[in-house]
Amino acid sequence: MVEIMMRGCKMGLLIVGLILMECLLSNNGVDGANNNKKKAVGASFIFGDSLVDAGNNNYLPTLSKANLRPNGMDYKPSGGKPTGRFTNGRTIGDIVGEELGIPNHAVPFLDPNATGKSILYGVNYASGGGGILNATGRIFVNRLGMDVQVDFFNVTRKQFDKMMGAEKAKEYIGKRSIFSITIGANDFLNNYLLPVLSVGARISQTPDAFVDDMISHLKNHLTRLYKMDARKFVVGNVGPIGCIPYQKTINQLNEDQCVDLANKLALQYNAKLKDLLANLNKDLPSSTFVYANVYDLVMDLIVNYDNYGFKTASRACCGNGGQFAGIIPCGPQSSLCSERSRHVFWDPYHPSEAANLIIAKKLLDGDHKFIFPYNLRQLRDL
Repeated sequence: MVEIMMRGCKMGLLIVGLILMECLLSNNGVDGANNNKKKAVGASFIFGDSLVDAGNNNYLPTLSKANLRPNGMDYKPSGGKPTGRFTNGRTIGDIVGEELGIPNHAVPFLDPNATGKSILYGVNYASGGGGILNATGRIFVNRLGMDVQVDFFNVTRKQFDKMMGAEKAKEYIGKRSIFSITIGANDFLNNYLLPVLSVGARISQTPDAFVDDMISHLKNHLTRLYKMDARKFVVGNVGPIGCIPYQKTINQLNEDQCVDLANKLALQYNAKLKDLLANLNKDLPSSTFVYANVYDLVMDLIVNYDNYGFKTASRACCGNGGQFAGIIPCGPQSSLCSERSRHVFWDPYHPSEAANLIIAKKLLDGDHKFIFPYNLRQLRDL
């Protein structure tokens, strides 16, 4: 009888053990994977120009604004009202953040609501007209250059310490957050190549010297962020700026032509940027600098637009002037296309949300041709 009771107890313990193990396996299975995914996601800190500006310029006395209709007409969180994004919907930064599991778009730093818990999902410092060099974008009267954007992150960094405590904040920012930098195009378009402002610069600086100046300043900006505990970086190169509707229109090019000088400058900068990031990976311990090959991504869209379901990669959906609606920026008086999702370019300078979706997808899941040494999902999970 005692033996039977002992067997019964052992059997009962075995069943309990199996149940417990099943629970543990269940928690470490699908649910565990989700928990790990949540743990891997921190904040998205976005630096750059109008390609990723989420509304900072709304709070500046500047000529570079996108707070007028029809900008933002497909941006669902605002119900189609303009937010200061220079496109019809979401920017690449918005889409990437969503895909990496961040529940809210990074709030613009200058937004009065960018305080307290709202910044835990990330902060956007980008500014239309901003560049790597402080002189870039003077034509717009006001803008946030990269130097100022990094200064603003310093403010955010101190806020994180107050909210989370120094140790937790350092881990959250260094191990769980991603710093994305999309900048450099304005240094060419609205500085070196701009006749009104750049004659003196072009006389005193060769293209080599100008690009070297950009790289030197960017190195300083990235190193400053590193010293404030940033560790995971994705840095976009400069896209094919000679192929945007603005350049095609003012240079009276054919649909399949691009401005050679602008693209050559971009490629020259891009080669040196790639070397810079490789060196920073070696020189800054525990850092990961990812090179996003935006140039080839966008050029692929422009050359093979019909393969992606677009009907044009030359004409702006929203704009006015010339064959490609590329002279006057998007605003209430602009002509507007009927099929926004079939235009690579929303306005004379910026991709449509449909194009941003394709670019973001390749940055998230692409191979080394478009993003190196890790894609963004891999960077998140490091």
